[in-house]
Amino acid sequence: MPFAINETMGQYSELFMLLAAGTYTVAFIAFAWDLAKSSKALRAVDLKAAEAEQTASKVPVGAGVGTAGAGAGAPAGTDRTESHLAGPAGRAERPTSSAAKQAGGASGAGQTADADMRYAAERRVPARVAVALTVLGVLIHAAGVITRALGAGRVPWGNMYEFLTTGAFVAVAVFLLVLIRRDLRFLGTFVVGLAIIMLVAASVAYWTPVGHLVPALQSYWLIIHVSIAVMSSALFTLTFAMSALQLVQAHRQKTVAAGGADKLGFMRLVPSALSLENLSYRINAIAFIGWTFTLMFGAIWAEKAWGRFWGWDTKEVWTFVIWVVYAGYLHARATRGWTGTRAAWLSIVGYLCVIFNFTIVNQFFNGLHSYSGL
Repeated sequence: MPFAINETMGQYSELFMLLAAGTYTVAFIAFAWDLAKSSKALRAVDLKAAEAEQTASKVPVGAGVGTAGAGAGAPAGTDRTESHLAGPAGRAERPTSSAAKQAGGASGAGQTADADMRYAAERRVPARVAVALTVLGVLIHAAGVITRALGAGRVPWGNMYEFLTTGAFVAVAVFLLVLIRRDLRFLGTFVVGLAIIMLVAASVAYWTPVGHLVPALQSYWLIIHVSIAVMSSALFTLTFAMSALQLVQAHRQKTVAAGGADKLGFMRLVPSALSLENLSYRINAIAFIGWTFTLMFGAIWAEKAWGRFWGWDTKEVWTFVIWVVYAGYLHARATRGWTGTRAAWLSIVGYLCVIFNFTIVNQFFNGLHSYSGL
């Protein structure tokens, strides 16, 4: 009977995972819709601003500054250039809500975070729908993780399937928690998209039935060591998305500054490359501390399980490689002036090492850490 109950809970878990993936998919579409709709609204603001400037430039000089300012949507005595975000260079960046209203009042325009990624007074409807769906999805996802734990009678991260499903849950949960203080809705498409990929990969490539752990994993260190690794990996996932966006935003800003056409209008909803880099650096610093504890606690667990702290097992080596890459990233950016695209690429390389460690090492390298469950 206990086996039947465990199997039933496992089936419920798989159903919840499927429902969570479906909800995330709808949320992903809503986030993408928000980017597309807001980008279109911002283009409308630019057109209104250009028309207003053109109209104001045709007003005779004798008409007075106050009249010209009124025609441009600015109060008397206000410089027209300032009221329209300093011309084309200013419009290449995200306008504030008040500036958007002065430039034509396009619905939904300018309702984004400022350079500090704080919430504006108003919220975009598609973004609100996307966040609400993400919250619903993470609650369903939590039910899937909990029922998996109940079915297995242990923490739900004993194999690759469970690590992926739990890791995806933590990544989305951390995203929503940070969303309370910072306007990271521009990351929604990427974070939710990565969560969908992780859930699909877990179900298709790494599915493992509910079962007991091998003796080496039946330890309280599983809770400590792997939980910190999951949290750190979730934070690395966020910084990977930010670094990728940073590269795109830096290229776009360089193109616009050189007078080129802005072909990535939706990126105007994303903070500047510098803002993305600064936040990514802070989160990477926190994740690096977590990964340091992952490495330390893994060594302690190895000593208790196998009688040695370090044995140059493939998994151990790659865990240390990841630590070295992120340590190099933090050191290079803090002391060697590695900023901008170089820092972003180094952060991306670190995350690729995390992916390699989880997929290739777990599947194709034999060692004491071969617990993929496949």
